[in-house]
Amino acid sequence: MAVAFIVCLVTSNLFATKVFALGWGINLPGAVIIFPISYILNDCIAEVWGYRRARLVIWLAFLSNFFVVLMGQVVVWLPAASFWDGGDHFNYMFNMAPRVFVASMLAFLAGSTMNALVLSKMKVASEGRRFGVRAIVSSVAGELLDSLIFMPIAFWGTPVKVLLGMMVAQVSFKVLYEIVILPVTAWVVRRVKAHEEVDVYDRDINYNPFKIKDIQ
Repeated sequence: MAVAFIVCLVTSNLFATKVFALGWGINLPGAVIIFPISYILNDCIAEVWGYRRARLVIWLAFLSNFFVVLMGQVVVWLPAASFWDGGDHFNYMFNMAPRVFVASMLAFLAGSTMNALVLSKMKVASEGRRFGVRAIVSSVAGELLDSLIFMPIAFWGTPVKVLLGMMVAQVSFKVLYEIVILPVTAWVVRRVKAHEEVDVYDRDINYNPFKIKDIQ
C-alpha cells in the first residue's frame, strides 16, 4: 500500500499536465483520476496501522516525489541530442514552474496529513465504528485543505470566483470518486485487518506531523 501510495502521488503530478473537459463547462487536471486513490490508500493505512505509520508513508511519498521532480529538472537541463525532436514535450512534462511545485508539495503534505489525522481521531472517538463515515469526512477535510493551499498558490492572480469554482469542482469530483469506491475500500480494510491481525487505535500518541521516527 505504501508503494502504491507513492506511485499515485508521482503519477498524479505527471497527469496534472493535461487538463480535460468534463462537460458543462467544467475542466479538470488529469491528476483527479488517480489522486483520489492516494487518499483511499491513506485511509486504509491509517485505519489498519494507525496515524504514525500513515505519517511515515506520507513523508516517504513526499521525498520520493521531490526526487522525481528534481531528477526530471536535471534531465531537462541536459543538452538534447541533435536528432531528438521531443524536447518541447519532455520539458513541458517535467519543467514544472517553482510556484506550482511548491504549491503541489505543500498541499499534498498538509492534505494527506489532515486526512490521516481526522480518520485516526474519529476512529478513537467512535470506538472503530462507522468506517465509511470516517473515511468520507477525513477525505473531505484533507481535500479541502489540499485545494485551499494549492489553488491560490498555483493560480495566483486568477479571479477569486474562478478559483472558488475550480476548488469546488475538484473537491466534489474527488469526494464523489471516493464515495463510489467506498464499498471496495471497506472490503479491503476488513480483509487486511483479518490477514495482518492488526487494528491500531491511536490513543495517547503525538500527532506532530514532523515526528517521523515515532512509528511504534
